[in-house]
Amino acid sequence: MNNNIEKIHSLLGLAMRAGKLVSGEDGTMLDLKKGKLNLIIVAEDASNNTKKLFKDKSSFRKVDYIELSTKNDLGVSIGKDSRAVIGIKDIGFANKIVQLMN
Repeated sequence: MNNNIEKIHSLLGLAMRAGKLVSGEDGTMLDLKKGKLNLIIVAEDASNNTKKLFKDKSSFRKVDYIELSTKNDLGVSIGKDSRAVIGIKDIGFANKIVQLMN
């Protein structure tokens, strides 16, 4: 795992503790529809249906979308079970993660 990915996982943990993150498909979709999210992160091993659904919805709502790590790694980084989808509510966290991805 490269250094930036580790930094992103740390940021996800911080965002979780700060209450600036929503995880799981249902909660993330709900907040996306309410316009509360600035970034959608989908696990690389999520199903193609899940990827397509969130890619389309994020694109429609002009929210950044990235695919990152595995469901297990995403879950571990926020102290939960496997998570296919994470939504970032805070623009600061979202910008930093996008910056680290590039």
